[in-house]
Amino acid sequence: MRVDLVLEHWQMFAGGVWLTLQLTFLSLAIGFCIALPSGIARARRKPIWSPIINGYVYLFRGTPLLVQTFLIYYGLSQFDFVRDSWAWIILREPWWCALIAFSLNSGAYATEIIRGAVETTSKGEMEAAKALGLSPRQADFLVLIPSALRRALPQYGNEAVFMLHSSVVASVITLQDILGAGRTLNARYYLAYEGILTAALLYMAITFMLVWVFRGLEGRYLKHMQFGR
Repeated sequence: MRVDLVLEHWQMFAGGVWLTLQLTFLSLAIGFCIALPSGIARARRKPIWSPIINGYVYLFRGTPLLVQTFLIYYGLSQFDFVRDSWAWIILREPWWCALIAFSLNSGAYATEIIRGAVETTSKGEMEAAKALGLSPRQADFLVLIPSALRRALPQYGNEAVFMLHSSVVASVITLQDILGAGRTLNARYYLAYEGILTAALLYMAITFMLVWVFRGLEGRYLKHMQFGR
């Protein structure tokens, strides 16, 4: 095990960690912004929006993230009207293509998480909000959404970990994330596993921190649902 080479290139791995964290957390944030209105609209079966959201969710949950990233990064560049448009300033950059693909993918999965949480909201909560004189909009923002998000925390924690692990796709479109740094080290010095093993340890460390954060949130906001305490 050439630990000396790993330590010598710590800056490369630090850059990979930073890129991975950027893509992961920005994708989760943008995906959440997509999923919150989409999940509520799907749970309520809005006649206009529900079929569109269903198609979006099925498309991005039914195809691999790698394929989605390839279609955005390599596929869109094949069209002249895309290259001649203002969007080409963004779509020619692999970082933006990865962020778009990851955000849309995370949004589709999070939409289902929020839909399930909204559908399992007790009718009594909404009836109590109505009895207090809250308008439908106030009931949504003050009762429905906070209640649904609390119940969605465990599933959303899994989505965060899934998104972190899925971010390795970025390394196949020339981005040097954690896995990309490990592959670069192996290729540069003809190593067998040092770079990949280092990447695996870094992913495990970040996963541990993510799980710790979400466990803390669950302990705070779902304490009333923990049995045996």
